[in-house]
Amino acid sequence: METIEQIREFTNQNSVAWLATAEGNQPHVRGMWMWFADETGFYFHTGTQKRLAGQLENNPNVEIAFFNPEDGKGGQMVRITGKMEKVEDEQLENKLLQERTWLNDIKAAYPNDRIFIFRVPYGEAQYWDMSRNCREKDFAPIIF
Repeated sequence: METIEQIREFTNQNSVAWLATAEGNQPHVRGMWMWFADETGFYFHTGTQKRLAGQLENNPNVEIAFFNPEDGKGGQMVRITGKMEKVEDEQLENKLLQERTWLNDIKAAYPNDRIFIFRVPYGEAQYWDMSRNCREKDFAPIIF
């Protein structure tokens, strides 16, 4: 993958990812389901009652790994490294609730919780497959 457009296509097709945050010197990793990626960033959401929201607000540096094991050759991976940016946009939140209707049940169950939409608008992307194994330093990341 040579372009950020190819990276976005890969992440949209393989939207289950692992998101790493840090709290002090302790890393935290959790599985996430990316909402979408476009030219404005890689979009995710969580709830304000979760530790993730506080970790992101205290330290916006993240790394996200997307993996596709289905290529039959050892898999493909994309890592996104950048800074999270909180998105407060009522129209975008309404779109999220329409597309992921199960969030309405969570909102009803936790009325004091708010949806926390965030994106990684800039950073770098690193593509990996077995042909690049042990040669990561030979391939410059894609800056976006």
